[in-house]
Amino acid sequence: MSRVPSLSSPFLLGFDEIERVLDRVAKGADGYPPYNIERLPRDDDKPERLRITLALAGFTRDQLDVSVEENQLVIRGRQQDDKTRHYLHRGIAARQFQRTFVLADGMEVMGADLKHGLLSVDLVRPQPERIVRSIAINDLE
Repeated sequence: MSRVPSLSSPFLLGFDEIERVLDRVAKGADGYPPYNIERLPRDDDKPERLRITLALAGFTRDQLDVSVEENQLVIRGRQQDDKTRHYLHRGIAARQFQRTFVLADGMEVMGADLKHGLLSVDLVRPQPERIVRSIAINDLE
């Protein structure tokens, strides 16, 4: 994986936190569970949004936790081994996972749905307001 160029340019002031977030995301990028991210267009009653879909076959709603912690969407799954079963071959492991997505300021989670082993989480992309503020120049003579 190629390294993202440093954000230490003198024209990028206050972006040191972004560089730390990028490092954290790169370190925690294992492949389970697989996921998609798609952009959904605006329709009659919903704004343009992003949808994260995770493939979670075998997980029930009670075994999943979706939360927003500070500026991160955190999805956790916990499965327990069923001790009553006697497997001749075990290719599907009961496992735990945690998948984290860093959210931009203002991103809001609309909701989450679990259907046919796919967990979908919809997010609303903020519409930034254009803010122009005039700065007074003091005359120090």
